[in-house]
Amino acid sequence: MSPCDLPLLPLREKGARSAGCGVAQHYPDGSERLLTRPVGHPLPQGERDTKGQAMEPDLAFELASGHAIICGVDEAGRGPWAGPVCAAAVILNQANIPAGLNDSKKLTEATREALFPLIMAAADVGVGLVSAAEIDEINILQATYLAMSRAVTSLRAKPTLALIDGNRAPKLICATQTIIGGDAKSISIAAASIIAKVTRDKLMCELDKTFPAYGFARHKGYGTAAHAAALTQHGPCTEHRKSFKPIRALLQP
Repeated sequence: MSPCDLPLLPLREKGARSAGCGVAQHYPDGSERLLTRPVGHPLPQGERDTKGQAMEPDLAFELASGHAIICGVDEAGRGPWAGPVCAAAVILNQANIPAGLNDSKKLTEATREALFPLIMAAADVGVGLVSAAEIDEINILQATYLAMSRAVTSLRAKPTLALIDGNRAPKLICATQTIIGGDAKSISIAAASIIAKVTRDKLMCELDKTFPAYGFARHKGYGTAAHAAALTQHGPCTEHRKSFKPIRALLQP
């Protein structure tokens, strides 16, 4: 049985109790659909080699979803002390997928930058940014959700399903399905991870021109020893996340 043959349970109303095993797709009205499997048939987890190790991400989740317009969603920049959090949403043309897509963390900077224009040219891409000031106002989790929402709503086409890396998802304009380690399993999420990472890295390089004392172009706002030393010497700038503990500590009298 192929992933396309996996059945979908009917939509359940909001508040109905989940039953059985499967992957849940959550809808904007609060209803839920379960992607189920026959006994003994595993849910799609990406292609694996003879030793059971994950290989490159594929279309297994997309093909098994029961949806026609599917975007992959991923973020970059939740952990840094400075700069925005960035999310990307990508609807791939399944007849024209650039070769070499993978989890952005598994690719070199040069490979990510080479793939970036190929994805932009071949896919429908949306990007969402949430600034450091917004992060301080609503917290990093809600800021990440907001960035994802902005990314999805900026797509040219309206997706019917968003595949999201991780185990938690925001409420979007379409159904959502979370996949733990999704950037290494779903090729749509892998593409989104590349767009989000490269976009944010470029933004941090631009911020480095405005705030050269902090070395943003090198560490991209992450909490390195060099970044900590620069903060001790110069104090935070407007792009630092003042709600994050290391920055907040510097601002306390």
